[in-house]
Amino acid sequence: MSLLVVGLNYRTAPVPLLERAAVPTADLAGVLADLLSGQYVTEAVVLSTCNRVEVYAAVTGFHGALNEVGEWLSARTGLHLGPLADHLYIQYAEDAVRHLFTVAAGLDSMVVGEAQILGQLRDAYNSAQQHGGPASLLHELMQQALRVGKRVHTDTPIDRAGQSMVSAALRIAEERTGPVAGRPVLVAGAGSMGALAAATLNRAGATPITIVNRTQAKAERIAATIGGRPGSFEDLPSLLAEADFVVSVTGATGQVITAEDVSAAQQARGGRPMAILDLAVPRDTEPAVASIPGVTLIGIEQLAAALAGQPATAGVEAAKGIVDDEVDAFMSWQRAIDVAPTVAALRARADEVVETELAKLAPAARADAERTVRRVVSTLLHLPTVRMKELAAAPGGDWYATAVRDLFGLDVEGATAAEVVAVTTAEVVAVTTDPEAAR
Repeated sequence: MSLLVVGLNYRTAPVPLLERAAVPTADLAGVLADLLSGQYVTEAVVLSTCNRVEVYAAVTGFHGALNEVGEWLSARTGLHLGPLADHLYIQYAEDAVRHLFTVAAGLDSMVVGEAQILGQLRDAYNSAQQHGGPASLLHELMQQALRVGKRVHTDTPIDRAGQSMVSAALRIAEERTGPVAGRPVLVAGAGSMGALAAATLNRAGATPITIVNRTQAKAERIAATIGGRPGSFEDLPSLLAEADFVVSVTGATGQVITAEDVSAAQQARGGRPMAILDLAVPRDTEPAVASIPGVTLIGIEQLAAALAGQPATAGVEAAKGIVDDEVDAFMSWQRAIDVAPTVAALRARADEVVETELAKLAPAARADAERTVRRVVSTLLHLPTVRMKELAAAPGGDWYATAVRDLFGLDVEGATAAEVVAVTTAEVVAVTTDPEAAR
């Protein structure tokens, strides 16, 4: 079993393609069912944010799994696999682990070091769990990735500037339309990005802050945390006329801020400058809004262009060092885990031989011989199995398990997961409770 990542992000794909690939929460169950219906993908987690769509998969074969994920992405985007491949990045095995840990650390973000990706990654994992996406391998990988992200933000100054997608977009908007402090703002959307936007605007001194969402209770909850006010989503067109700054992160499948509504709002405002920060994918705002006099529209494309070429955030090198160390640790763990079925199969074969030989003895003789024979077998196998696990942790160490399987003719794939756990547990108990076997 190995790991595969197939994805596209703001660097590799235009926003319209990201929009077509995006996976809203309502689609996730069907998406995971499609990904897991093939022969080669056995576990899956989909990370879909405002600037990336990535499939993390545990797979039994690289080429077969790549074809399955590629065909799914092709069907979802409506783009033939050939042209689509120009926008994809593919990582496998250790490179896949490194990519995820780099993402979790904020090193692959549009705003380097931003911490919100950790929440998005946690949400993606939790949502996938609800639909049977991850199992043992992806569970461990995702847990470690979240831990790596936390460690980077704790042990390095990478997020000292406190920037996020929202704060970066707001800074650019302020350069064009003036400070947000003391000015009315509107936040459309009450998910995690909406909550982040509201908190960012509140810290910047914006007032009043109006929150709208299709689910009124969510808007009321966020508004209460920042001393803002909830509004009705149906009143969005009229609320636009009151706001100097609009942050839209609804996650809707259609565009909710139209050129017609913004044009009417600007007439009611007398053409006063308005900044619209559309950080949703798919986009919430019609592109024609950008041509309305007095309106500054900042979307993912404009934000990426504005942030391109900025100097590296402090702590980047230290963060990369942590990622390197954690990748090595995870790969050592995975290599050791991969050896477990071989260890279990070897123990099972030894037990089978012992049972066969003991069965040839008379009942009275068997009672006397069984403990001695089992102790001898445990003693003989203890050091080879321990060494096989130790050697497997090093790069190329899986060769030793392969050699043992070949030498003893072991059927590793024929064993069930329950048998592997049972035999491995029995081995540990036998060794730790029998001093003579542990020598």
